[in-house]
Amino acid sequence: MNLVNSSRRELIDFTTGQLTVFFPDGRSAPIKGVIEQHIDEALARLRHCINAVKTWEQDSFNYLHSSQYCTYLYFLANTIWRNTREIEVPTKLFLLNKLLNGIDMFYEIAMPDIFFIGHSTGIVLAKANYSNYLVIYQNSTVGKNHGAAPSLGEGVIMYPNSAIIGGCNIADHSIIAQGVSVVNNDIPGRCMVFSGRESVVCKPLKRNIIEDFFRF
Repeated sequence: MNLVNSSRRELIDFTTGQLTVFFPDGRSAPIKGVIEQHIDEALARLRHCINAVKTWEQDSFNYLHSSQYCTYLYFLANTIWRNTREIEVPTKLFLLNKLLNGIDMFYEIAMPDIFFIGHSTGIVLAKANYSNYLVIYQNSTVGKNHGAAPSLGEGVIMYPNSAIIGGCNIADHSIIAQGVSVVNNDIPGRCMVFSGRESVVCKPLKRNIIEDFFRF
């Protein structure tokens, strides 16, 4: 994959440098070693995701592209954690992502292989079940309710200020409109979800909107 404006070594140094500045505990040497060990796998996962997103140039990662860098920090943190169960570096990467991009996307969350973050600010993601071709915009929330977590099918889009909370089964190609909250409700799929007087209202899709976002 082409690393725009950096080499592999420079990306490692850049990521390590950010963690050193924000968490000045004198542990930059072990941090750098951990990143060096796992960055290739993380970049391979990132490449697969980038290549599926229509608006992004294939086989190209720019650390100055905020959505791409946000996704990179997640993949790096998650890769280190799932390979080692070590938590110090993943925790710092998670907190760095929160500081830079305003997103709460914990390293233990099993995000899908392919997803797209439109604007990261204000996004909060719980440990739920996520599927490929997920689109999330700013100020959206996926959360638990009394321990029950949602399950999201493929091709779910969450427009700004939307929420999916509790024991929800959100079927494939469900589009949650701006400002809509789905709480302990199942959504049948292939529909646009709007707010109603007493509950949400689902209207059939006239076209496959998810094709606007991804290469298939």
